[in-house]
Amino acid sequence: MKLYVKRVFIMDDAEALMPSYLRFVKGVIDSADLPLNVSRELLQESRDVKAIREGSTKRVLSMLEDLAKHDKHDTTANADGVTDVVDADDKAKEGKYTAFYAEFGAVLKEGLGEDFANRERLAKLLRFASTTIDTATVGFADYKARMKEGQEAIYYITADTLAAAKNSPQLEVFKKKGIEVLLMTDRVDEWALNYLQDFDGTPLQSVAKGAVDLGTLQDEAEKKAAEEAAEAFKPVLAKLKEALKDKAEDVRVTTRLVDSPACLVVQDDGMSTQLARMLKQAGQQAPDAKPVLEVNAQHPLVKKLDGSVHFHDLAHILFDQALLAEGGLPEDPAAYVKRVNALLV
Repeated sequence: MKLYVKRVFIMDDAEALMPSYLRFVKGVIDSADLPLNVSRELLQESRDVKAIREGSTKRVLSMLEDLAKHDKHDTTANADGVTDVVDADDKAKEGKYTAFYAEFGAVLKEGLGEDFANRERLAKLLRFASTTIDTATVGFADYKARMKEGQEAIYYITADTLAAAKNSPQLEVFKKKGIEVLLMTDRVDEWALNYLQDFDGTPLQSVAKGAVDLGTLQDEAEKKAAEEAAEAFKPVLAKLKEALKDKAEDVRVTTRLVDSPACLVVQDDGMSTQLARMLKQAGQQAPDAKPVLEVNAQHPLVKKLDGSVHFHDLAHILFDQALLAEGGLPEDPAAYVKRVNALLV
């Protein structure tokens, strides 16, 4: 932002006049309230600068809200067979927010952690891909409007790529039930969502954290079958916990899997394995927390564990495959390959 005081040029890059998450905005601000000898240090402390910053932020967000509102128009006829007329100005705005968001959406998300006062406005501007739409055009309000009856949370998953998110085993029960899940693939997503616990009163829930609970969306017969399977599988679970005690915090039977033998999750208040990997890649400290291994008691590979002479190798292969499926790498890739080869011959 270029700063002028009473039409006199002061500086070319006045960072204090706009929050960092709006750093893509270019413009000129001319103030009559600041002294001509204003310095960068004074800009950081001035009440007038704070007022300018707040006013500029609100104006930019209002412009983005207007673009988002007119990004796409419903051209279908209503119950009376009448189609709403879109004027030329609104028509010209179609698709502009989608184009803007493709370039600067990741930067905009930083505002959730930086601008508490405008957090709700920012949440309404965010867009994501989902299990029903591959492009980042789904807002939280769009998602809420399509929620199934009895659904109590907005479900999402974070991953390194869209393909990894779409094919995650953690989505299997949601796909089976026809429940939409938001796919978040920007590196900033998980950090930003730490500052957004709900949207319009509906909690946000990661499908990779905690035990899956679909509430009324899961019928009593399914719950009873899951409980019976967990009870019958207890001896094998105990052996799995012992075999994987250095890798997994816990091993449990899950209802979130349909076709896959196992997956990794973390506790509700834990840091995801994806965020931990990103922190380590950036040279930062990450909590040394172990994931939870969830197994599908109905899968042939899991059933094969009971009584197998290769129990120890199969247990470690299950864990490493679950780690690979969610974008990680085995701690010892050579040992993983050796175990797989031994079972193939």
